[in-house]
Amino acid sequence: MLEIELQSEQLILDPEKAIYWPRRKVLLLADLHLGKAEHFRREGLPVPMAIRTRNLERIAGLLKKYNPERVLFLGDLFHSLHNHSWTVFCDFLKPRKNISFELVIGNHDVLTDADYQQAGLILHEEPYLQFPFILSHHPQEEMLEGYYNLYGHIHPCVYLAGSGKQYMRLPCFHFGAYHGVLPAFGEFTGMAKMETLDGDRVYIAVEDIVKEVSF
Repeated sequence: MLEIELQSEQLILDPEKAIYWPRRKVLLLADLHLGKAEHFRREGLPVPMAIRTRNLERIAGLLKKYNPERVLFLGDLFHSLHNHSWTVFCDFLKPRKNISFELVIGNHDVLTDADYQQAGLILHEEPYLQFPFILSHHPQEEMLEGYYNLYGHIHPCVYLAGSGKQYMRLPCFHFGAYHGVLPAFGEFTGMAKMETLDGDRVYIAVEDIVKEVSF
């Protein structure tokens, strides 16, 4: 874990690619893409279903670690149309009624209202304001004075070069002047290299550490 200050708020960056906001007792996750493995298996691709279990185990670990009052998913909670993974996710949420699970709608969130009601999710259209943050799935162009935009969608990563023209792609948290993007939480997601400007702060999330990197 690594604690940073943003907009005079203390935020904890977790190596499981999540942000915990202690003052509000809110856990932020982006781009879980649950059900993606099952979606591809239907298309004949041999994607291991253990990915689904691993994602839920990681969420359970974060809930135990931080004991949040609210969990806010910043879009793309479920990858596509309804499949059995949604039922598994609903069963995961049922015994955790002391926590408010909430979804800021993303472009992949195309399930029916009945599906979201089954899960007991509270839905928010973007942008969702929680001062001093604008919470969204997509980056917001129109900013409000005193606010900072936290979002997902991009699946950010950095390339770290080694000897012999070797390189690694590592998921990262990327904080610019007015916008901060969370890494994709889901195990089965792609990544996109972020353009880094002077003054940006970048933190890689790998194994059990979060570490600031400079370019």
